[in-house]
Amino acid sequence: MNEMDRNALASLYREYIHCLNQQDWERLPNLLHQDVTYNGRLVGVAGYRAMLERDFREIPDLVFHIQLLVADPPTLASRLNFNVTPKGEFFGLPINGRKVAFSENVFYEYVDGKIAHVWSVIDKAAIERQL
Repeated sequence: MNEMDRNALASLYREYIHCLNQQDWERLPNLLHQDVTYNGRLVGVAGYRAMLERDFREIPDLVFHIQLLVADPPTLASRLNFNVTPKGEFFGLPINGRKVAFSENVFYEYVDGKIAHVWSVIDKAAIERQL
């Protein structure tokens, strides 16, 4: 991956975001390293898929929007924006079908052309301010 240029890495990432937005879970093994970690915890492809499927069940109108993207192979940083209507509780907050907007700052490390490590921080304070 170190030989991959920034444009190629950014293109791989956009393919990943498209996969998420299409909920094309069968493609995840092509995009994620088999031992992918999320915030330092080994989840593997199956665990990552389960996490995403849960997110889409709890947030039926979930769409990932890239606001900012910086690629420095093998690392990529992105700021994602969301404007969604979660059902019930969301991050322990009683959203209950209200529309909320927030951002996620997320870093990825690619190994062999696949996402191997994900570090995510969601702006929960932005959600709290809207309640």
